Amino acid sequence: MQNRLVEFFPLCLLNVPLFWAPRVHLHSVLCLVGASALVNYGNLDSLVVHFAALRLIQLVAQGQLDMEGALTARDRVGIQDFVLLDETTEAAFLSNLKKRFSKDLIYTYIGTLLVSVNPYKELDIYNKKQMEVYMGVNFFELPPHIYALADNAYQTMLTEYNNHFILISGESGAGKTEASKKILQYYAVTCPSTTLLNTVRDKMLMSNPVLEAFGNAKTLKNDNSSRFGKYMDIQFDSQGDAVGGHILNYLLEKSRVVHQNHGERNFHIFYQLVEGGEDDLLHELGLEKDAQHYNYLTQGECAIVSSINDRNDWKTVKNALQIINIDEINTNHLFGIVASVLHLGNVQFDSDSKGHALLNNNTELRWLLGVDAQSLQEGLTYRKIEARTDQVLSPFTIDHAIYARDALAKAIYGQTFTWLVNRINESMENKDPSRKTVIGLLDIYGFEVFYVNSFEQFCINYCNEKLQQLFIQLTLKAEQEEYEAEDIEWEPVQFFNNKIICDLVEERHRGIISILDEECLRPGDATDLTFLERLEDKMGNHPHFVTHKLADKMTRKTLERGDFRLLHYAGEVTYCVVGKRNQNLICQSKNAIVRECFATVDPDSRRRPETVATQFKSSLLKLTEILMAKEAWYIRCLKSNESKQPGQFDEALIRHQVKYLGLMEHLRVRRAGFAYRRKYDVFLKRYKPLCPATWPHWRGVPADGVEVLVQHLGYLPYEYKMGRTKIFIRHPRTLYATEDAYEKCKHELGKIITRCTQRGSRPNTKVTEQKENSESRRKFIKGYMTRGQAKCTDNSEYLAFVRQNYLNRLKNTLPKTVLDKTTWQSPPAVLTETSELLRKLHYRLMVRKYVRGITPQRKAQFQLKLLTSSIFKGKKESYPQSVAQPFVDTRIKEITSNQTQLTVLYSVFLQYSIPVIKYDRKGFKPRPRQLILTQTAAYVIEEAKIKQRVLYTSLKGISVSNLTDSIIVFHITCEDPKQKGDLVMQCDHLFEFLTKLCVIANKQNAIEIQAGKESAVDFTTGQEPMVYKAKNGHLMVVR
Repeated sequence: MQNRLVEFFPLCLLNVPLFWAPRVHLHSVLCLVGASALVNYGNLDSLVVHFAALRLIQLVAQGQLDMEGALTARDRVGIQDFVLLDETTEAAFLSNLKKRFSKDLIYTYIGTLLVSVNPYKELDIYNKKQMEVYMGVNFFELPPHIYALADNAYQTMLTEYNNHFILISGESGAGKTEASKKILQYYAVTCPSTTLLNTVRDKMLMSNPVLEAFGNAKTLKNDNSSRFGKYMDIQFDSQGDAVGGHILNYLLEKSRVVHQNHGERNFHIFYQLVEGGEDDLLHELGLEKDAQHYNYLTQGECAIVSSINDRNDWKTVKNALQIINIDEINTNHLFGIVASVLHLGNVQFDSDSKGHALLNNNTELRWLLGVDAQSLQEGLTYRKIEARTDQVLSPFTIDHAIYARDALAKAIYGQTFTWLVNRINESMENKDPSRKTVIGLLDIYGFEVFYVNSFEQFCINYCNEKLQQLFIQLTLKAEQEEYEAEDIEWEPVQFFNNKIICDLVEERHRGIISILDEECLRPGDATDLTFLERLEDKMGNHPHFVTHKLADKMTRKTLERGDFRLLHYAGEVTYCVVGKRNQNLICQSKNAIVRECFATVDPDSRRRPETVATQFKSSLLKLTEILMAKEAWYIRCLKSNESKQPGQFDEALIRHQVKYLGLMEHLRVRRAGFAYRRKYDVFLKRYKPLCPATWPHWRGVPADGVEVLVQHLGYLPYEYKMGRTKIFIRHPRTLYATEDAYEKCKHELGKIITRCTQRGSRPNTKVTEQKENSESRRKFIKGYMTRGQAKCTDNSEYLAFVRQNYLNRLKNTLPKTVLDKTTWQSPPAVLTETSELLRKLHYRLMVRKYVRGITPQRKAQFQLKLLTSSIFKGKKESYPQSVAQPFVDTRIKEITSNQTQLTVLYSVFLQYSIPVIKYDRKGFKPRPRQLILTQTAAYVIEEAKIKQRVLYTSLKGISVSNLTDSIIVFHITCEDPKQKGDLVMQCDHLFEFLTKLCVIANKQNAIEIQAGKESAVDFTTGQEPMVYKAKNGHLMVVR
């Protein structure tokens, strides 16, 4: 409340009538505070001043304060509208945002755009009372809030009877989904209510937990991250009643079904079913009540998350499915599909003597979708090739079979999600043919830039590029229309037109998507690299496109040979092309939902389906057409920090988001002409006390009164323009000067009234002050003399002073780090025990803060380092030097930049890769090789050829010495005649490699550290390290 008070305080006391005509309003005063109060205050003036203060507090509590009023507090809590910043620089923008965030003011405007910063804590600003405060209020009359934007969109829709949409964008974890929920809740509470309308609202609200269960997941950035884009239309009738809704979904992250990064989870519904499902249901679906049994749920190693209660969420989802009219039969079919995906993930393949995939144990297949197990087994292990009237079955390798299994799982889940959205739409559909207006909510992913940017980031950034184009077009259009309506000359605005980038991606026959389609369709050996070559041929001279081949010498150093770089509106992004180019029996399923999902697929059609990129492009163009027909409102959500901690403002992270959300671009467009505009009557009502001619009442036309007022204030002609209904002020500093003059006028008046009420009642206090000072000195001296005694009347005040003084000094000198053990202030004797307790509490608090600040990536790093320590600490001499060196996910960039090699490496589903020196068993000749680890085996690779495969099941042991060398020996079981025996290697990152191997292959107990000698390997010391074949035929390692 205190922070809100700081922001609201500069209320115009001149607008409180009681100040200026107290006796005229005496009846109102007595009615409100009671006639008896007059006796207590002694005179009417004192009562009026007191009542005005009470009225001020009342208005503050109600939040009824305006935008201009907050300008006087700008040094403390920042400015509510970035358009009113004196400087439109990035530094000024961030400083204002930080200032407001520090006071829990998470909302700020850029004109009518709302910037929201995620505080990562609960704020008491979303209750029903707050909703009532913002209902029907002018946009700028109250402090920025999501309710203000929602209400103004609603009121404008009713007044103008047209359609609107609210675009909510930002990074994962910035609060987009929560913002969407807050708007839905606001409309549910504030719109008119009937039994029928309540049913519609219930379905809208309860669609959220269903879509979150099937479309949201835990990521490293957010425990409830939306992994799809959502556009929802809320339909209103002519009375403003919510009568229906419709949802469109975009680009579900289907890859999450089959793969999750470390520290991430699959979609929530899988864990909700396994953890919360009833025993009978799980038995019927063939499931066990443990997520660890399912391959698709354990890759991220975080099935259990403290912030997520899967059992409670399961109950919520089941209840929500009933509310949105999905009957029990379809609900069971729906859960059957979820269970089938889990069973499909547990399907394992073996290989025959020729390396072909076999499915020997098909117990999981009987649970899959009611499809014939034999047909499904054939579909997962063979590819059908049709040549005229003949059909040939070509067997898959294990890797291809795994790929086919995962592709099937993704297709089933993606189609089921679309079916679910369609069912929700059917339940919310309003069949009344009368005309309706709509407010659309678009909750969509923000611009993304990662260390490695794949096809998914390409689609997401293309989407943001299109939305930025629409954003600028609609903003400029709205500005231009307002200027024309007010008869103000339009001034051209300089801005970056990103149409050139949109065309680069989507242009027919010439854009990146068209070239990708052609490459997928053309016969012959089409690869990721041939796709890149086609891009270079088609758009080699484009100013926003560059590759390693096309770049200059300096730029080439920052690009790999398989990369291309686009210069987006938000900055440069480098994309990796590797992996960008890449049903019959499902139609026979006994599961009704699956049959319905795949009913539109023609199993006999030979026409190649559209690529994902083309489908996404088409749906995005349709979305753009929908949005162009509506009036736009914008919410830009920002993450305050990566660690999800309250009160932390990561300036570098915020700057990154401000850039990629185009906020500075929008601010420049909004500020290009006039920074401030208000209707004449509103402006005059506030500032009329500043001019004798307009105070206390202006009897004429408000526009004339404003003209007289600004002339009196000394506005220069270029600083303002008079429109038809509004005044336009060009610079914020002009408004600041006006507001400061207004504030000074208000306080001068307050001083006059205060002096009047206190006149004649002020006593002579000089003698009293002298007596009090003398008594204070006497007590202080006596307290000092008795400070060592037990607490008594004489020393109690002195001891209180000592405590306060010590605590104040301690507050300013607290240790900043856990390692600082010396700067704690020495306490006085009376506070020795207290000081020790405070010291322990402070260090515990710092430890807790440090632990909570550890990111999931650093936690994973610590876990790996802990494993390394348990294996090598005190056993190998070079271990201490390795502790400070961080482990990396893979060293494939150190291995090669050759794209053919990279394609081979990626094709074996690598988990880790590293360069090594392999020594031949005969002669120990050193040979540079690449060693990569997959889920099942280690591969020794030379350029693009696999030279040796070591299955983890045949790896019986690993030997290293206890010295400082980096020699590793793999002991391999030679039951298979194709195996080549033990493998001797040298690896510069020995500890990292062996730790990764232990985790991937579960070989913690297989590593043996020997005392300086390992069979055919001898060790000695010398002037410089070297490895060579000794005379005894052994490999000699010189340390």
